[in-house]
Amino acid sequence: MSIPPPAPHYCVEVGPAPCTVERTLYGYYPSLGANAFFAAFFGICLLVQLVQGVRFKTWTFMIALVLGCLGEVIGYIGRLMMNHNPYDGIGFQMQICCLILAPALVSAGIYLTLKHIVINFGESWSRLPPVWYTRIFIAGDGLSLILQGAGGGIAATADRGSNMLDVGTNLMIAGVVLQVVVLACFGSLLTEYAVRTYRRRDQLSPEAMTLFHKTSFRCFIFALGTAYLGILIRCVYRIPELTGGWRSALMRNETDFIILEGAMIVVSVLVFTVFHPGYCFPALGNTIGKKTKRARAKNMDKASDVEMMSGHA
Repeated sequence: MSIPPPAPHYCVEVGPAPCTVERTLYGYYPSLGANAFFAAFFGICLLVQLVQGVRFKTWTFMIALVLGCLGEVIGYIGRLMMNHNPYDGIGFQMQICCLILAPALVSAGIYLTLKHIVINFGESWSRLPPVWYTRIFIAGDGLSLILQGAGGGIAATADRGSNMLDVGTNLMIAGVVLQVVVLACFGSLLTEYAVRTYRRRDQLSPEAMTLFHKTSFRCFIFALGTAYLGILIRCVYRIPELTGGWRSALMRNETDFIILEGAMIVVSVLVFTVFHPGYCFPALGNTIGKKTKRARAKNMDKASDVEMMSGHA
């Protein structure tokens, strides 16, 4: 089916031709049911994450997930406004900015985990010191946030058909592509560390071995992998959606958007809410003191030294 030309600038609500819904940016009334569900779901998760973060003192993780959920709530409220009026400029600005940015904030919660996993299972088997995982990946995530935020802001305020709309789109594409690259690098390093640790599991300290066999920790690793895949799928979907241009066939397909954008982030936030690190991986919070962490890291290094000496013998 051919895509009709964009509506004239004077169209501010759906009416007789040429101000029809088919000539809006998306070409449809955003689903009331789906967007109301997403807004309510992320609102509930926001409150639950806030309570869990305060209870378990997972402050940084809490900030990332709460802000991510808040962005999703605002974005889907914007789409609900567009359900009432697909020409609603404020609703469009809310959803394009917030739904582009929010997943990057959820990604930040994912990046925080590797540092603490390395601290608990041993630094010697890691390519980088634990603190550098946070610095590198949060910095990369922050840069992608800046690019997507700037692009979303420009696109949201640009006139339809103007060159600034393309500038904003290109910035958003660059931000999403960078996010995919950062996610891919993180996944590679996490997988490599997991394989190295598993192969040397007989060298783990008793404390690390206990954690390794805990069902709750394995549930957290499942949540980490699921959230990672959910956000990665969403980002990969966003690249062709944006590169196809505004009013492209993919951008005007709400079913794809609901499944590959909304549902993927729902899954990512849901698993981190059900299998929260506060009770599945307490080391991510302040429930374990710095002395204990240093002692644990020291034990891991000793275990690694024993392994190296055995190899030279």
